[in-house]
Amino acid sequence: MSPYDYNKVFDFIQNKGRQDFGKNFSLKDEDKPIIKKLAAYFLKDTYTCAREKIHLQKGILLTGPVGCGKTSLMHLMKYFSNHQQAIYILKSCREVSFEFIKDGYEVMNRYGRNSFAKSGQAEIPRNYCFDDLGTENNLKYFGNECNVMAEVLLTRYDLFITRKLITHITTNLAAGEIEKMYGNRLRSRIRELCNLIAFPSHASDKRR
Repeated sequence: MSPYDYNKVFDFIQNKGRQDFGKNFSLKDEDKPIIKKLAAYFLKDTYTCAREKIHLQKGILLTGPVGCGKTSLMHLMKYFSNHQQAIYILKSCREVSFEFIKDGYEVMNRYGRNSFAKSGQAEIPRNYCFDDLGTENNLKYFGNECNVMAEVLLTRYDLFITRKLITHITTNLAAGEIEKMYGNRLRSRIRELCNLIAFPSHASDKRR
């Protein structure tokens, strides 16, 4: 059985949410099955992950409609991360694209080969969560157009295969929209990179 009492886990997440986002932050009962899956993954609860068919060696692709709480939840998952094993960083896809305008193709190395920090003799991976995939635009650097996030994710896929680097993603896009925007090759790679955890299309907008 799971070693965790998820009612206490929900209380912990809600308290941290109010600490970080204000006293009106609250978890909706309808969202708790999704939140439990996320928490189980980040807590490395092997029992619950096995029941939910979540693979701990992969990242998370969290999908759902605008305002359902994806970014807030992935922000709060940092409280379950073991920074001695991996550095967890939430990064907006739009911000990555703007970095490309400024720094060019060095951005591919920043989020690819340079995604390992030195700690003595050990290397600690930087497990990025790229937030709001699909909100960025194709950008030009010295006249060359680049689908920045597609290139970043393909680079990280190669490092997932060779060095087990973990990548997380949040998006409002459905699978077909991801394929239309980024191509079938990246859609296929994302399936291998990430466990899909999806809010239902009718999930309530928490921003209202």
